[in-house]
Amino acid sequence: MADLRVEIIEREFLLVGESITANFPESFPEAAIKVQQGFERKMDSIPNAVDRKVLISPYMRNELMVTYFACLEVIDLTQIPDGMSGFRIPLTKYAKITCTNRNIDKGYSQLYDWIKENSLELNRCESSSPIEIFHLEAIALEERVEIFMPIKSIEQ
Repeated sequence: MADLRVEIIEREFLLVGESITANFPESFPEAAIKVQQGFERKMDSIPNAVDRKVLISPYMRNELMVTYFACLEVIDLTQIPDGMSGFRIPLTKYAKITCTNRNIDKGYSQLYDWIKENSLELNRCESSSPIEIFHLEAIALEERVEIFMPIKSIEQ
């Protein structure tokens, strides 16, 4: 996956999962890995999952803290297992890049550069957040990762 291309998409998500809140940046990526690994052991308890091989991780951060989720996309929010959260991220416009878990830093760097070069900015509102989507492979050392960054046009 040497060619990292950016595309614009609009997407809505219905998600069920778990989260962790930790100091940022000191606790990352360890905190993200911890919540993802713990969640992977519980994914079978979500009866209405769309695809159990796709781990969806929205996150919210500032300069001090980050809340990072490990979720599955679901058909609806009617069945949320105890101890998990279910929520909807409304239809949002994203810049999306596909990379791997081994070059995710390069993916982020290229995505941020593309957003700036195309006179866009991050859409920092209460109903959207960046999202990492991991395509889980049974024994792969390298997995496909999609990064979704909410965007909007720069206000003139």
